[in-house]
Amino acid sequence: MKIDILAIGAHPDDVELGCSATLAKEISNGKKVGLLDLTRGELGTRGTAEIRDQEAANAAEILGVKFRHNLEFSDGFIVNNAASKLEIIKIIRKYQPDMVLCNAIDDRHIDHGMASKLVSDACFLSGLQKIETILEGNHQKAWRPKYVYHYIQWKNIEPDFVVDVTGFMDQKLEAVFAYKSQFHKREADEPETPISSTNFRDSITYRAQDLGRLIGTEYAEGFTVERFPAVDSIFDLI
Repeated sequence: MKIDILAIGAHPDDVELGCSATLAKEISNGKKVGLLDLTRGELGTRGTAEIRDQEAANAAEILGVKFRHNLEFSDGFIVNNAASKLEIIKIIRKYQPDMVLCNAIDDRHIDHGMASKLVSDACFLSGLQKIETILEGNHQKAWRPKYVYHYIQWKNIEPDFVVDVTGFMDQKLEAVFAYKSQFHKREADEPETPISSTNFRDSITYRAQDLGRLIGTEYAEGFTVERFPAVDSIFDLI
């Protein structure tokens, strides 16, 4: 199954927080979208890996993606090595996405920046014919995504472009809050974390509102690029 967009996150909930309104919008336009988590988030303060698995499945259903896979890399210890790159290359070559969306280039969590470079490198190497990969007994053909963009997470990184996601914030919030163990107080003895705070939960909306304000819409999500984005006509810019 060839897809249009492969959205990759170091942890379950990265994609939802970073770019899920954009994904929901493209899915509504008929695009095929898949999700890939690199770890199960097993080091998270609250919940368990098994709980996160179910929450991730629920969030994927809310967004309406074609699939969600998890490579089960070690949470907190993602490394940019040959073995990790090859596992991502196998997924890229299997689904042949035109676009890959991945973690912020620099962020509070050490896995985010590492995953950002890891995925970017894998996207490039996936296009080299002399790198051989076999998946499910089949030799895979080389494939390089045309576009690699990085969503914005904890840090207020200045975006290189923004996407109007007005009309899709409710779906984004529903997908984010499907991670009940992370964003809701479930038990009296569960510790508060940076992302379970009311401030953080509110920031999901007001950050999107602020980016929307800057482009004259209600909500927007921001991305950074590795190379200059190009338009055929200057009038293609809103």
